[in-house]
Amino acid sequence: MIKQHTLPTIIHQVKGFQWPSISHLLGATALPIVGIVVFLGLWSLMAKNIDTSLGQFPGPAAVWEQTTTLVDEHNAQMEKADKFYERQEVRNAARIAKDPSYQPKIRAFTGAPTFFEQIWTSLYTVMVGFVVASLIAIPLGIVCGLSKNAYTAINPLIQLFKPVSPLAWLPLVTMVVSAVYVSADPMFSKSFITSAVTVALCCLWPTLINTAVGVSSIDKDLLNVSKVLRLKALSHVTTIVLPSSIPAIFTGLRLSLGIGWMVLIAAEMLAQNPGLGKFVWDEFQNGSSESLARIMVAVLTIGLIGFILDRVMLVIQRKVSWDKNAVLR
Repeated sequence: MIKQHTLPTIIHQVKGFQWPSISHLLGATALPIVGIVVFLGLWSLMAKNIDTSLGQFPGPAAVWEQTTTLVDEHNAQMEKADKFYERQEVRNAARIAKDPSYQPKIRAFTGAPTFFEQIWTSLYTVMVGFVVASLIAIPLGIVCGLSKNAYTAINPLIQLFKPVSPLAWLPLVTMVVSAVYVSADPMFSKSFITSAVTVALCCLWPTLINTAVGVSSIDKDLLNVSKVLRLKALSHVTTIVLPSSIPAIFTGLRLSLGIGWMVLIAAEMLAQNPGLGKFVWDEFQNGSSESLARIMVAVLTIGLIGFILDRVMLVIQRKVSWDKNAVLR
């Protein structure tokens, strides 16, 4: 039972709670909805007036229809895969019943990858490339931020390689991977390694530059505290440098992840590596009346995934940032 003296406290807290204003609610919900509705309307009107070699440009209705079709195709393919493995289990069980010494073999289902499987392939590839780039860029950026000599030595290389297009890196990476990654039973496919390395090379630089800027901009008072306490190099980095430069580091990470996602789609299209980029290219080459709508589904999916990845990084930044009052968007 709630004590009587706690009731006034609860009532006071309820009265003191700042309810969101109507204007804030409109800005947070209604305005984005209005923007989306206007976009869909303009898209529908413009699509009716655009005729291509593959037919009329798809509007929202056609794109939605192909979205449901892709879902149905995925479900049908998964059912085929389940039945394929069930047949193998039945055959293996029959063989084992006749010959107990028989070692059953499970063959992988070799059906064409579905749209959702290619989404997973692209996500997995971009995250591997992004993590590799981050593990290189953050320590190197810290070194550049702490040492002017190191920054002076590395800066020309940063400025040289930062503008290089992924389309220029891709042939070189493909040849190097083919020459170096030679194995009779490889753990990863060459196409995956090629795409991941290309992503890593292109999304390395924003994190490196922002980390170096964040570290070099640390408050002098904090550096003096470190000197007074005579912190060792590792302790100085973990207790002073990293917490102070978290905002700049995450700015670089968010930029790198966005660049990596764009780079991956381009690399998959050019190299015909599995993923969303290959799906778009295959549909373009297919040339059917539904191809444009299916490409639009992929385009919207790419944009939505990019948005979600950025929001995830923003949530992580808010969790690890020491300044909880900072406005992060």
